[in-house]
Amino acid sequence: MEYQLLHTSTNTKGRAGILKTPHGEIETPMFMPVGTAGSVKGVHVKELKEDIKAQIILGNTYHLYLRPGIEIIEKAGGLHKFNGWDKPILTDSGGFQVFSLGDIRKLTEEGVKFQSHIDGSFHMFTPENSIDIQRSIGADIIMAFDECTPGDADFAYAKKSLDLTQKWLDRCITHFANTTPKYGYEQSLFPIVQGCVYPELRKNAANHVKQYQSDGYAIGGLAVGEEETTMYEMIEVVNDILPEDKPRYLMGVGTPINILEAIDRGVDMFDCVMPTRNGRNGMLFTKEGTINIRNKKWEDDFTPVDPDGTSYVDHAYSRAYLRHLIISKEMLGAQIASIHNLAFYIWLTGEARRQILKNNYASWKAKMVNRLNKKL
Repeated sequence: MEYQLLHTSTNTKGRAGILKTPHGEIETPMFMPVGTAGSVKGVHVKELKEDIKAQIILGNTYHLYLRPGIEIIEKAGGLHKFNGWDKPILTDSGGFQVFSLGDIRKLTEEGVKFQSHIDGSFHMFTPENSIDIQRSIGADIIMAFDECTPGDADFAYAKKSLDLTQKWLDRCITHFANTTPKYGYEQSLFPIVQGCVYPELRKNAANHVKQYQSDGYAIGGLAVGEEETTMYEMIEVVNDILPEDKPRYLMGVGTPINILEAIDRGVDMFDCVMPTRNGRNGMLFTKEGTINIRNKKWEDDFTPVDPDGTSYVDHAYSRAYLRHLIISKEMLGAQIASIHNLAFYIWLTGEARRQILKNNYASWKAKMVNRLNKKL
């Protein structure tokens, strides 16, 4: 994998670049739709490519490991062949999902023993088999196994957690170097910077991952309960240390405003379930603010969801019609809302890139944040 930094915007740290992977080039900043179980909920590959214009999608190691299982994915020839998506894929390590299981998992220095949420069976994730599973899935970009520290953890717990993540990273790096890809193309391993809300720990973590000279770096453990201002502070602390010539991936973040603020601070890659999850529940993102399509005020509004959204939304559906579908719990309503929101997120990061290249990011971002704060 190769990253080319093309331009940094005047008066911000916003960056425009190109990420070259075995399954195609990606323009950054960029947003990845989340395809938890190998699919983006309710969205066809054709829609991802043509309507949403996604450049890359994310798959989830924990869910794919449990179902359909690695044996099936290997028989298919990897996730690209299994789900029909021939562009880049990124997989997380499974760590976040395992740690979110709470009482049905047990953490040790060796790894994490957990119970399946599907049938209660016991399984073990270690740094080594997380790499093996991601090798079998065949993603272009894979993640190191880590512990996602809660945002409200005290310093002592956060330090202990980071120590464990760093030991696990060393094992991930070693095992990655001692194994080979399974489908005839190279994979890239991104370390994850943890450290909770403590600048000292974040600096320690960023310097630790930097030594490996990886193809890219992820920032984890944010948007997990801490204040937004604290999240932005941690991004700044980390990006002041991470190499400028490598991509930076902020995991699981966030709202459109979060994304614009993170781009301002030098982040290149994003993923989040918010566009699809919120869309299924009737929350729509537009250039002028957020719409709760369930509200009665949209009942006889026959204008498009985002009248100014010609670059990313299908004008065949009105607000009134989409409200009817959502209220009626029709599957099509969730599909349209998901496609709309994903297309908006990808338009937003694409427009951010265009503004960076024009040295206009700071003023454009200020206007967009003001609009996006509104509830219509």
